Amino acid sequence: MAKAPRHWRSALMALVILPFWTSFLIRVYAWIGILKPEGLLNALLMGLGVIDTPLAILNTETAVYVGIVYSYLPFMILPIYSSLEKLDLRLLEAAADLGCHPAKAFWVITVPLALPGVIAGAFLVFIPAIGEFVIPDLLGGSDTLMIGKTLWAEFFGNRDWPLAAAVAVVLVAILVIPIMLFQRSQKDALVH
Repeated sequence: MAKAPRHWRSALMALVILPFWTSFLIRVYAWIGILKPEGLLNALLMGLGVIDTPLAILNTETAVYVGIVYSYLPFMILPIYSSLEKLDLRLLEAAADLGCHPAKAFWVITVPLALPGVIAGAFLVFIPAIGEFVIPDLLGGSDTLMIGKTLWAEFFGNRDWPLAAAVAVVLVAILVIPIMLFQRSQKDALVH
């Protein structure tokens, strides 16, 4: 998106944020229709002759991964796009003029300059994904174990509030510790 011509960038941005124009639950239920044994994915694969019997994707960890990636990918794309859009392409041209291989220029120039966007995207994805309970419940079934789903089950299903409170404290620690470490590293970077 960052290297696309300017007249295409708005359209590409619209494609990234297009899923947000519908309800989160509708998007998750759409994945149920796609991943179930008689769903669109199995029909497509069987129609192409890739498989003979339907794959059991729904109610697996794979379905949870698909749902989480689909739901939170825009939160990763947008900060990285913001960082890459500001990238001065003359730096890459200068590296090429000095004989730097494009792969090395990517790792030496592009990645360090895009790192703030990568970190911001990682936090924007990590924080809601760690507490996710809707996607694991609907796409993963009863055997899927995630901390958000466990917290929901202990509070509302088992009514075991002491255990749920302990799980909530662990969840808060899992969320706060990386943020504190990041802030400390940023503070140290400013001092040096």
